Amino acid sequence: MLIFSLLISIFMYFMGLVSFTMKRKHFLLMLLSLELIVLSLFYMLFIYLSFFNFEYFFSMIFLTMCVCEGALGLSILVSLIRTHGNDYFNTFNILW
Repeated sequence: MLIFSLLISIFMYFMGLVSFTMKRKHFLLMLLSLELIVLSLFYMLFIYLSFFNFEYFFSMIFLTMCVCEGALGLSILVSLIRTHGNDYFNTFNILW
């Protein structure tokens, strides 16, 4: 059962990486794929902590940091949509 759970979390991690590289033109889809990567890392951490009978306190700290990362990403997305009107990376003018 442990091997199956680890294989699922590794599969989720690599699917998040694939979707992150395939959907790099939309900022919202990049944020969603990053959240999938974070979710798979949390699942791996939870499996590791439960296998060795450790406390789950570190997983709560990890979740807190992930929520802060998600809120920061959404605030950047809202500011980009307000200034540029969309979330396409091709329409941004990086060079002045």
